[in-house]
Amino acid sequence: MILDHPVVPLLGRLMMAYIFATSGIGKIFGWSGNVAYMNTRHLPMIPLLLAAALVIEVAGSVCVVTGYQARMAALVMFWYTTAVTVLFHNYWAASEAMAGMQETHFRKNLGIMGGLLMLAYRWTRKMGVGAASRFLTGSGLHFGCP
Repeated sequence: MILDHPVVPLLGRLMMAYIFATSGIGKIFGWSGNVAYMNTRHLPMIPLLLAAALVIEVAGSVCVVTGYQARMAALVMFWYTTAVTVLFHNYWAASEAMAGMQETHFRKNLGIMGGLLMLAYRWTRKMGVGAASRFLTGSGLHFGCP
């Protein structure tokens, strides 16, 4: 079956990492805007928190894609996303004009958090980048057919 193909978990991990990697890179280029937005939440030590977020998002993405400490990275990213969701997408406290958008982001993050938990729970060595590359360079693409 095509879902048993070794490339499928890699594609899933690439998709999972994409949102975090692009967000982390965006924090580099939009540092001052992110600091200003975080100030609206009255958070302490904003530059330190923003730097930690950047590291979690970028390094976590690399770990998830490559398989290096992927289970730990997925758990760290899960707890990070939980905090971000509660602090920044608290639609129950948002103005009426913003509540709908914040609820959408809240629900999207719940889905991402579910994926991160599944990744942390189901991670095995055979899901690493090496498994997909061994398959692709070994016997060729046969997509589960004998």
